[in-house]
Amino acid sequence: MRNKNKFKIDGRLSFYLKWPFLLSVLLIAMNITIYMINKRAGVVMTLFVAVYILIAIELFYRSRPVILGDLITFAAQYGQVQNKLIKNLAVPYAILDAQGRLLWGNYKFLELTGKEKKYRKSITSIFPQITQDKLPDNGGESGVLIVYNQRNYRVNLKSVVIDDLIDKTDVLKVSGRDNHLVALFLFDETELNRYIKKYKEETMVPGYLYLDNYDEALESVEEVRRSLLTALVDRKINKYFHDIDGIVKKTEKDKYFFVIRQKSLDKMKEDRFSILEEVKKVNIGNKMAVTLSIGIGANTGTYAKDAEYAHIGIDLALGRGGDQAVVKEGDKTSYFGGKTQAVEKNTRVKARVKAHALKELMSSKENVVIMGHKMIDVDAFGSAIGIYRAARTLDKKAYIVIDTPTSSIRPLMKGYLDDNEYEDDMFISTHDAEEITNEDTMVVVVDVNKPSYTECEALLSLTKTIVVLDHHRQGNEVIQNSSLSYIEPYASSACEMVAEILQYFADGVRIRNIEADSIYAGIMVDTDNFMQKTGVRTFEAAAFLRRCGADVSRVRKLFREDMEDYRAKGETIMNAELYLDSFAISVCPSGYVESPTIVGAQAANELLNIVDVKASFVLTEYDNQIYVSARAIDEVNVQIIMERLGGGGHLNIAGCQFEGIDLQEAIKILKDMLKEMLDGGEI
Repeated sequence: MRNKNKFKIDGRLSFYLKWPFLLSVLLIAMNITIYMINKRAGVVMTLFVAVYILIAIELFYRSRPVILGDLITFAAQYGQVQNKLIKNLAVPYAILDAQGRLLWGNYKFLELTGKEKKYRKSITSIFPQITQDKLPDNGGESGVLIVYNQRNYRVNLKSVVIDDLIDKTDVLKVSGRDNHLVALFLFDETELNRYIKKYKEETMVPGYLYLDNYDEALESVEEVRRSLLTALVDRKINKYFHDIDGIVKKTEKDKYFFVIRQKSLDKMKEDRFSILEEVKKVNIGNKMAVTLSIGIGANTGTYAKDAEYAHIGIDLALGRGGDQAVVKEGDKTSYFGGKTQAVEKNTRVKARVKAHALKELMSSKENVVIMGHKMIDVDAFGSAIGIYRAARTLDKKAYIVIDTPTSSIRPLMKGYLDDNEYEDDMFISTHDAEEITNEDTMVVVVDVNKPSYTECEALLSLTKTIVVLDHHRQGNEVIQNSSLSYIEPYASSACEMVAEILQYFADGVRIRNIEADSIYAGIMVDTDNFMQKTGVRTFEAAAFLRRCGADVSRVRKLFREDMEDYRAKGETIMNAELYLDSFAISVCPSGYVESPTIVGAQAANELLNIVDVKASFVLTEYDNQIYVSARAIDEVNVQIIMERLGGGGHLNIAGCQFEGIDLQEAIKILKDMLKEMLDGGEI
């Protein structure tokens, strides 16, 4: 019986071989036409057509098997060539089954892995990074980056469906989910990665370096030795950048511009900008150590943008009190240093300039809305009162935004509410403030520079005239597009800054006794009765307020506590634990206290009176949040600790908030952060 499954020529080639028969039809038609014209000619034509048809048939049936054989031979040889090319492919190539077992590998793959042709184990046994979950699904594709024999490879995995192959054979039978193979390609990217790394390391990074207290340090040394002090500082700075292969250029007496490589920046980060400490060691009899600030911009894609970010970085470093480096890389900002107290400037030029600028802005607006931070304290209240008095001096309508008065400011507020000299709408809610604020309104933010911490953040988008007065160090979150920003971390309190501004604001500013008491109270609270962060200008501001009628006895009476608050403070101190022999940590009870966060802050101050306590942390659970009050004297910078936990403040007074966790979790997070920063030499 003959096999019916013979090989046949099909497609275009089959059609091409049938062309002689199609032409035969045309010749027969021509023959018939010639018969009609001339019979003898038609007979002759018939003979030639018959011969043509016989030859065509003979050639077709003789050539067809020959052509078919040649095609089969070519296909077989072509497949062998393809197979040989794949086996000798320069790229390591392998075929896996659906479970990742090795089925076949070309010579390059076997040479790379050192395996034999019969090796049939899982690909994970060769490359541990290629796990089962990395294999592509049926018809899919995936990629994995691996390191093998100290070289970097990009592995491309592509699923190949074999349904057609399975349907045409009786040998293979697989389950529905395993009807695919995985083709694996290995691309060596070691050299490419090396060049990418080299390119990144060699990228130029600009930066600025400013001496924070150049004039003050020079004044603290004999005149004949001032040039020596300057030379020694210059030498320290130049040697530091020379050692890291950088270029530094002095642009002014206390300002430098430098350019370094990215790998040099990484080195500076590793040693945590040791230049900050090295410059402080320069001492030729100067009573004040020289400190510096550094701002660096990197990884923005353009040198112009890097330089712009470096400017932002140096401004941020100076705004945070100096003696630190700020590295701004895109949206990421890193802080280094900042362990010493900000140096108080003896000159009041800046305060006078800011006072005049505030007066000009205020004169051009119809009304003034003043707000502090949420859960307003005495410092925020007192500074708001000072700005209120400035606005009333210019006959401007002024409002102070207070949604929920805390127990610490209620006694102060009561004095204004009971006084007929003040308008009934002097204090307004956030809702009323939003109704009042428009383009012809100035919004003054006091004692806070983070928009999310303000009493009513929505006000910042309702007007373009925004003034910020604060003494806390700046962080990543800042109030954008402020018309006037006066942030001085060296100041003891916002009330001190406002007291200075009032002295230069306008001639004949009349501050009433009750207002002077409020501002004076703000200074007393933030300095812990003039025991912390006080300078010459702090006492000068206090003296000015005393001349304006502030009375210490009245202020002290305002600070007296009720029995429950006093008991809570005592309980907080009693339950404190000493962590790592240096940090006092406690929890303030909130069940029977009206304003537990304020009591917690007071308790944190009291804990500093214990021997060996370098910093204190009091946690308070209130309104579904956990508030942390951090205090220190001089050895620890609590601001950088709180900043790492999402908060802020300044060197010896700071805080943060936790949401979504309980007290025990918060204490654990705080302890872990303290240990990490202590081990890393950050505090």
